[in-house]
Amino acid sequence: MRSSRTACPAPEPGTLLPAPLAAAWPGAAPHVTILMATRNGARFLEPQLESIAAQSHANWSLRIGDDGSDDDTRRIIATFRARHPTRDIELVEGPRRGAAANFLALLRHGPPPKAHVAFSDQDDIWLSHKLRRALGRMAAYPPQRPVLYGSRTIIADDHGRDRRTSRHHRRRLGFGNALVQNVIAGNTAVLNPAAARLMHRASAGVTVPFHDWWLYLMVSAAGGTVLLDPRPGLLYRQHGRNMLGASITPRDKVLRLRRLASRDLARWNAANVAALDANAALLTPEATRLLAAFLELRDASGLTALRRLHRAGLYRQSGLEMLVLNWAALRGHF
Repeated sequence: MRSSRTACPAPEPGTLLPAPLAAAWPGAAPHVTILMATRNGARFLEPQLESIAAQSHANWSLRIGDDGSDDDTRRIIATFRARHPTRDIELVEGPRRGAAANFLALLRHGPPPKAHVAFSDQDDIWLSHKLRRALGRMAAYPPQRPVLYGSRTIIADDHGRDRRTSRHHRRRLGFGNALVQNVIAGNTAVLNPAAARLMHRASAGVTVPFHDWWLYLMVSAAGGTVLLDPRPGLLYRQHGRNMLGASITPRDKVLRLRRLASRDLARWNAANVAALDANAALLTPEATRLLAAFLELRDASGLTALRRLHRAGLYRQSGLEMLVLNWAALRGHF
């Protein structure tokens, strides 16, 4: 993989911290490596880069994987680097196999991470507290425990105008949910160093449909902690080129539920199961049991599948989604 890199000193130390964070980190603020996947995002990229530069948490570096853009994306990145010459800003060639593969390649680029890792889309606008808030929430956990942080978002139009806050998931988070639903939006995801090392190891050679779902699956399967912050951390700009988009209108929700009951789910599950199988040694005994029950469910249909679904204790976050999940089980679409 070819790369280009600015010549720069070591990452700058953090700025003065608010009191709760200063108590958690008596020295310099933790470093955060931001991973951004780009492809023909010139229309939206500059405001996102500037929102990263405006973060109240100042100790960050940026690694961008570009998947063969033929618009002004690379010129915008070069201009941004020139405006921030003391920053560690690296551009690498993406694998050109989709966003999930691009993000996993960025995560695997170089040795296992020693810092926090944050994931960034090319077309959002981060709120200034995003990184500081995530680090503060994760600081409550021992450093040896893998922690994955995600947050709600403010769903906006392509000009950044506010529309509404994304859904707040209230049921507990864990592997029993992760096997049948992703609730972590990748553009909000942050890993502590223990989780970053876990995901660096677990992502070797795997192919998954969605990198954020893979983060949720693997961190929960390995016994880590998954946090979902009710406070939004960014503007999620909705436009015609979003990979999935947010469920805003009733029509959006119906389309999402139709995909849940379709063969798409079976395809995604097969890829996720293969990735989990490749990392069986990292799973807790309880996750191993749940995965075995899920595999039994995938081999069944009708009332047998329905019984296995409930016996396993797998669940989604809403009653309506559970009804559709039951329907998918009855039809053998797992």
